[in-house]
Amino acid sequence: MKKTLGLVGAATLLSALPALAQEAATAEAVTEVVTETMDKGDVAWMMTATLLVLFMILPGLALFYGGLVRSKNMLSVLMQCTTISALCMVIWALWGYSFAFGGGTSPYWGGMGKLFLSGVTADSMAATFTDGVVIPEYVFIAFQMTFAAITPALIVGAFAERIKFGSLMVFIALWVTFVYFPVAHMVWDASGLIFNWGAIDFAGGTVVHINAGIAALVGCIIIGPRVGFRKDNMAPHSMTLTLVGAAILWVGWFGFNAGSNLEANGGAGLAMINTFLATAGAILAWNIIEKMTRKHSSMLGAASGMIAGLVAITPACGTVGPIGAIVLGAVASLGCYFFVAVIKNKFGYDDSLDVFGIHGIGGIIGAVGTGIFTAPGLGGTGGDDYSLAGQTMIQIQAVLVTVIWCGVVSFILFMVVKGLMGLRVTEEEERQGLDQTSHGESAYSY
Repeated sequence: MKKTLGLVGAATLLSALPALAQEAATAEAVTEVVTETMDKGDVAWMMTATLLVLFMILPGLALFYGGLVRSKNMLSVLMQCTTISALCMVIWALWGYSFAFGGGTSPYWGGMGKLFLSGVTADSMAATFTDGVVIPEYVFIAFQMTFAAITPALIVGAFAERIKFGSLMVFIALWVTFVYFPVAHMVWDASGLIFNWGAIDFAGGTVVHINAGIAALVGCIIIGPRVGFRKDNMAPHSMTLTLVGAAILWVGWFGFNAGSNLEANGGAGLAMINTFLATAGAILAWNIIEKMTRKHSSMLGAASGMIAGLVAITPACGTVGPIGAIVLGAVASLGCYFFVAVIKNKFGYDDSLDVFGIHGIGGIIGAVGTGIFTAPGLGGTGGDDYSLAGQTMIQIQAVLVTVIWCGVVSFILFMVVKGLMGLRVTEEEERQGLDQTSHGESAYSY
C-alpha cells in the first residue's frame, strides 16, 4: 500500500513539474519587471540635461546666429529660433514622438501608436542603456523634444536675412515630419534601419548635424544669395553676442552629449570630458590654421572652431577616448575651415552663417571619425573583436543614407513651399531688413 502511494505520489509530482516550471518562469518574469529601477539621480540629471539643451537654443543659438547677422536682421533671427522651437515642441507631442519612437517595427518610422502621446502616463518608463534601469517616459520625451527643436533651428543660419517668416515655418513643419523624425527613428530606435546596421551615433552626428547641414546647403542654393553678396559689407554686427551665444552652446552641449547617456554614471563622465577636450582641440587648431593662412587668429575663428569641435564629438563622445577626442576636434577644424574658406568661395553659394561648412562637414567628419577613434588601439571603448575598417564602413553608410534622404526630401519640400508661397522676401524688404519688414520691430533703438 505504501509502495502504491509512493508510486502515485511520484507520478503526481512528475505530472506537476511542467506547471511548477511554468510558475517558476512566471515568477522569474515578474521578478524581472519588479526589479526595474528608476534612480532619482538619473532622473534629476536627465531633467537637467533637457533644460541644458533648451538653453542651447534659447538664448544660445539665437544669440550666436543673431550676432553673426547685420543689426537690421538681429531680431528676425531671434524670432525664427524662438518660433521654430515652439512649433517643433507642439509637433513633437502631436505626432513627432510617435513617428520617431512609437514602437512600430518599420525600419523607417515608428508608426502611429503614440500619436498625441497616447498611452503615456507619469508611470510609463523608458529604457536606458543598462538592463533594468529606467527613467520616466515623459522625461525621455522632453529630452528628445529639445533635439527635435534645435535641429531645424540650425538650418536657418544658411539663408538668414532673406527668407519669408511664414514660408520658413511651413517648411520646418514639413521638414521635421518627413526628414527629422524618420532619420531619428532609423538611427536611434531599436527597429531602425541604421541602428540595426550597428552604426554609432551617440548624440546626433547624423540625426542633428548632417541633417541640418545638408538641408541648409539645399536651402541656400534654392533661395539664392543675399542682395549685395560679395559686394556689400556683411560682417557680423556683434562678435560679443556671437561669443556669448557660442559659449552658451558649449555649456548646453554637455546636456546634449552627456545627457544622451540617459544615466548619471561613468558613460556620462566620458561624454563630458570628451566634450571639453574635443572643443578645446578644435579652438586651438582653428587659431593655428588662421595664423598660418591669414596672419592672425580671429574671435570669429575661435567661435567657429568651438562649434566645429562640438559638432564633431557629438556622435563620438560616448565611445572615443579623451586623447582621440582632441585629435577628432582638431581634424574637424581643419576640414570645416577648408569648406568655409575655400570651397564656399570657389562655388559661390551663400551659406550665410556656414551651417553646411561647420555642421554638415563637421558632422560627417565626426560620424566617420567615430568608427576610427572608437578602436581600442586608439583609446576607444571598442571590444577586443572591434573592427576599425568594418565599423568605419558602417559609419560611412549611415552618413550616405542621411545625406541622400535629407538632400532629396529637403529639395522637394523647399520646391513645394516655393511654389505655394514663395521663399524669399522682396529685394526692398531685404535691403530694409527683416526686423522691420517681417516683424515690425527693431533689435536696437537708434
